[in-house]
Amino acid sequence: MTGNFNIRNNDWDPNYPHHSAHTKDLLTLAESLGLDLSPPINPGPTRFADNPRDMNSVIDLAFINPNNSGFGQHSLHPELRRPSDHVPLIIEVSINKTNIDNSFWSISKDSEEEKNFIKAITNNILTLDTLNITSKENLETIVQ
Repeated sequence: MTGNFNIRNNDWDPNYPHHSAHTKDLLTLAESLGLDLSPPINPGPTRFADNPRDMNSVIDLAFINPNNSGFGQHSLHPELRRPSDHVPLIIEVSINKTNIDNSFWSISKDSEEEKNFIKAITNNILTLDTLNITSKENLETIVQ
């Protein structure tokens, strides 16, 4: 779970001197989903203030399942933020290499087998008795 939570708190922003009242709600929600706050491998601000008198802040957070080894820590990429004032958060997701065996039957195009198959279908269609098609049910029986 990741995004702009707009919650400033000194638990994840050491430059912010207070705890937010909404922090407990956010952490309770994350815990109910089995998620923990993921500290970035390169901490820093995630939102750059438009006004030079305001402080940059950490309001974009990522929460991961600590028991899922497929998700690594996330990193901040301020060099990719333009034109946004928010820094992209990037997380690596491991995808295990797995071989999936597929098998299917096919007939090679323009082969003798294809010609024989088309001929057999054509002959079957030509031999259908269509004189007794008096209802949808009769048609279904003939087609089957």
